[in-house]
This record gives sequence, C-alpha cells and structure tokens, in this order.
Amino acid sequence: MTSQVSSPAEQADGAEGAVVGEQRTPPAPGGKEVRRLDRVIIRFAGDSGDGMQLTGDRFTSETASFGNDLSTLPNFPAEIRAPAGTLPGVSSFQLHFADHDILTPGDAPNVLVAMNPAALKANIADVPRGAEIIINTDEFTKRPMAKVGYETSPLEDGSLGGYNIHQVPLTTLTVEALKDFGLSRKEAERSKNMFALGLLSWMYHRPTEGTENFLRQKFAKKPDIAEANVAAFRAGWNFGETTEDFAVSYEVAPATRAFPTGTYRNISGNLALSYGLITASRQADLPLYLGSYPITPASDILHELSKHKNFGVRTFQAEDEIAGIGAALGAAFGGALGVTTTSGPGVALKSETIGLAVSLELPLLIVDIQRGGPSTGLPTKTEQADLLQAMYGRNGEAPVPVVAPRTPADCFDAAIDAARIALTYRTPVFLLSDGYLANGSEPWRIPDVADLPDLKVQFASGPNQRLADGTEVFWPFKRDPQTLARPWAVPGTPGLEHRIGGIEKQDGTGNISYDPANHDFMVRTRQAKIDGIQVPDLDLDDPDGARTLVLGWGSTYGPITAAVRRLRGAGTPVAQAHLRHLNPFPRNLGEVLKRYDKVVVPEMNLGQLATLIRAKYLVDAQSYTQVNGMPFKAEQLSKVLEEAIND
Repeated sequence: MTSQVSSPAEQADGAEGAVVGEQRTPPAPGGKEVRRLDRVIIRFAGDSGDGMQLTGDRFTSETASFGNDLSTLPNFPAEIRAPAGTLPGVSSFQLHFADHDILTPGDAPNVLVAMNPAALKANIADVPRGAEIIINTDEFTKRPMAKVGYETSPLEDGSLGGYNIHQVPLTTLTVEALKDFGLSRKEAERSKNMFALGLLSWMYHRPTEGTENFLRQKFAKKPDIAEANVAAFRAGWNFGETTEDFAVSYEVAPATRAFPTGTYRNISGNLALSYGLITASRQADLPLYLGSYPITPASDILHELSKHKNFGVRTFQAEDEIAGIGAALGAAFGGALGVTTTSGPGVALKSETIGLAVSLELPLLIVDIQRGGPSTGLPTKTEQADLLQAMYGRNGEAPVPVVAPRTPADCFDAAIDAARIALTYRTPVFLLSDGYLANGSEPWRIPDVADLPDLKVQFASGPNQRLADGTEVFWPFKRDPQTLARPWAVPGTPGLEHRIGGIEKQDGTGNISYDPANHDFMVRTRQAKIDGIQVPDLDLDDPDGARTLVLGWGSTYGPITAAVRRLRGAGTPVAQAHLRHLNPFPRNLGEVLKRYDKVVVPEMNLGQLATLIRAKYLVDAQSYTQVNGMPFKAEQLSKVLEEAIND
C-alpha cells in the first residue's frame, strides 16, 4: 500500500520519546471527544494463535496509508503453536506511529491490548502508569489466571489501579456479532482479533477499507469466513463508537513534514532486502539465483524471491545449508548473481564454501539475518553476535567484506551496495541484518529507477595474455590493476577454459601451485583487494563540538539516534557516527575516533565491534552491551551516554 507525500522535507523538532503531546478538540457529531496526539505506541498481545501479528500488520498498513511515520516491533515465540495461555506462548506486536520523524518502535506502550492473563502478565512491566489497557475479560477465569500465577484476579485486586483499564468481553462480543453466520463458537472466537482491530481502528481514526479488502482477498476461497471477519472488524468499530467506556478517540495527523516528496509504502527489512536483491540483479543485467535452506528469521526472503520469476529470479530450496550455498556459488561461476540466505547457525555450516568462494574469487552474497545464539539459541529474537564470525569464521586467511543495514528500509540500499562490491571486486560479501530489522517495518520511499546505480559487468570474452612466444592465452587470475578483481569467465565461452577448486592457484595462470612464495603473494593480494574496496567516508554528526562520540553499527541506529536527540534536546553535546561498512572500515574512521576523548559503542553482543576498534585503532572504546533478544531502548541508552559524558 502506498501513499503520496508532496510537502518539502523538514525534520520535526524535539526528541523522540518526549511526553506525548495532546490537543483537545470539540466533541464529534456523535458527542464523543476527539483528542489530537503527536505520537502513540500500541502493543497487541495474546497467544501465538490469537493472530496478534496479523492484527499488528493490518493496523500498520492502514497507518502507513494514512501517512504517519511509523516503526514496528513484532515479538513472537519460536514454536509454531506454543502452549496456549502460557507466558512462553505470548506473541506481541508493538507499533509506534507519529506526525513527525521517529526512529524506534518506542520504549513503552501507551496502549496495551491484552487478550488473556498471560498477555497481561508478560507485558505489564513495560506499561507506564496512566497508560490505557484493553483487557479481554472473557479469558480472566480461574484456570487461565492460575496457569500464569495469578492467585487473585488482577481486575479485582487493585493491582491495576494506576492504569486506565477498559474491561471488554472481546470473545463474547465477537461471537454475538457473528451469530448469524452459522459458525461454531470456536470458529467465531478466532475472529476476536479482528474485533480488537476494529475497536483500535475507531479509537485512532484509522482507515478501514484496506483491511476489509485484505480480508476478502485472504479468504477468497472461503467467502463466508471472509465476511465473518469483516463483520467482526466492523463490530469492533461500532462498539467503540457506541459504548460509554470509550468516551474519547484520538487523532494522529500524517507526518507530512517528516518525509521528502515522493511515493511511500510500508516495508519490512526482509521485504526491502528482497527488493534490493532483485534490483541489483536487474541493474547488473544478470539473473538472480538464490540457494537457500529455510531458517528463522531469514526464510521470508526465500518466500518473497520465489514470487518473482518474471524478473529472472530462480530460487532453490536446498536440502541443507551447505547445498544451498554450494548451488549459489555454482550459479555465480555460471554467470549469475549468486545469493544465499541464512542466520548464524547456517553461517557456521556454510563457512567452508565461503572460503572456497574467497579462493575462487567469485561474486557471492551471503545474507545473514542474525538471531540470538549460540547454537539454535533464540530463533525469533534479535542479536548482533555474528560480526566476528563474518570477519574471521573461516580457515586460513579468507577476508570477506561486511555490510550492515541500519533500518528496515535501508536493507534495500544495503543489498544493492553489497552486490556492487561483490560484482566489482569478484568477492563474496556478507550482508548482516538481524531479526529486529527483518521483521520490523517503516515507511520506504520508492526510488526513481533513473537514480539506481549501474552495476553492469563485463564478462571475459577472449585471451588476455600474450606469452613470450607470441601465443595469446586466457589467464583466469590476471587482475584488474585498480580493483585487483580477476576476470569473470562464463563456462562454455570458447578458449576460456580454466581450472577451478580450493587448492591454491598460481598468480595469473590459475594453475595449481604449492610454491611458498606464490602462496604468500596470493594471500596478501586477496587481502589487499578487500582493503582496497572503495567505501564512502564515515558521516559524522557533531553540531556542538562534543568530546564524546557514540559509534554504532547495524540495527542500533534507531535507538542510538533517539538517545542522542534526547541528550541534545536537554543541552548535552554528544557526537554520533554509524557504520555500514565493517570490512573494510571507512578510511577516515581512525581520524574521526582520535578527535574524541571518549568513544562509546553500544552493541547487541558482548562487544564485538568495540574489540575490532580497539585492536585496529588502539582507541579505548567503551563497550555497552545487551544480549536479551530485544533491541535497545532510547531512554536506556540516553542514561548510559549521559553517565559516560559526565564520568
């Protein structure tokens, strides 16, 4: 779903995370008061089978079409269907939307929709006093409450006294609304998430037509079910309109000042990355080949790319991780843009073939959607703990460039950038996203095709070396003097037959060589090729001449930037820089680091970037780390940075 923004770009004043602004307007014709807010954070929570992700997705889509800036945080268990009514089985979806530029899903919800006791108990600690909580009272019976440790009902024991509680029998109201559809009670109960969505849509003046069309398309083969869900959705809207419990509704105006002129759509990180890969292949005029084995949270990329055969995309769901990357590397040898997608455990299995790609010097994209580890770890939770694995997780000296997007929308540009490096320098490239970016979403400005980079490559077409006797031959490892890239010779081209494999090659000829001096030269040349990759200088944001620099990479960009805005808004100077290119680092990074008395590096690992910075630049970088499977919060980082500045 797209929306048009025609106003000039203008950054909203004030720091993200400030108190929600509120303006009262006269009552609507129906007699209910309408209040205008500048931003809202809503969290839907229930069992993993209650449809919370779908509910959040639909609310997000309508919010995007309305023109708000937004950021989302889906949070769900690893099990396909976790035990109902239990704390481990709680699934939630948080959405932050505003009339100005925002960067994170928000620290704490202003509104919590709790579909059962487990959802309430799992999320109440994050909800600030005074917030609104909409509770499905039908589920607050003795057994569900006992299952999560409630000895008395929180609806009656006064423990929720500091909140604005709305007790709504969502299940009963949904079943009553659908009584004429001939559904069993169990079937009707499944639509209670649509009732909740309708209620929240009324409460925040969200469009409804898109959701109704979506439901009819989703259940096109079951029109009765489609209409039942539409009826539940409308019943939720009408309940908000008519009940006395909801005396106020809210408006959040479109964020017209936050965006440059253009056409926008809501997009998740994995979807943006998929589109970036397709775009890169079209700009390179190469077929795209994905060799992949399904793994959370990367599988969405395989699913999405499989829909786009019309763009020359071929997808291969392999029997395991090793077969997936082997097929992708074979496709690269055959002249395609080879891609493999995975997460941390899969990278470990692919490491030998990544080393082979380094030796063969062929373009290959390794997309690592990081998750909590080690081993199986936390499949649906986020982490940044694969940086050192991407840098060094292979035998021998096997350098690989590393690129990391910073927001869901930035995954599109990062994928194109990674492809540029792979194609230009004939090398495998790591693209390090993570679960937070992959599943989160935000508005994305659809680019003009004319502004996209030209990635076309020239395949080898004939001999490139004259021997002493005048014979012209093809040398597969004769390098471009600027990039040190070797020729890309497509199999079947007459006269370009050459030997491939993992054994060391002789410089130039590519023949097998065990010569010590040649091996030393080839190792150093492969490293020099990576060191010589052209990447942009690091952008430094320091308007006040600060003495402390906060340096981040990847998905920490949003929380760090929000924290920096808070500090600057309070009069505390702090500088910020954020890395996309982690190997090689930008050439001016060392110079930037030396300008500051203190360098703080927040990471969702135990300090991997900080370790690299200390080793390479001999800078006493202070590491601030978190590995709880969740992204940083802006308030949390602002306090840490303030302490570092004042220390």
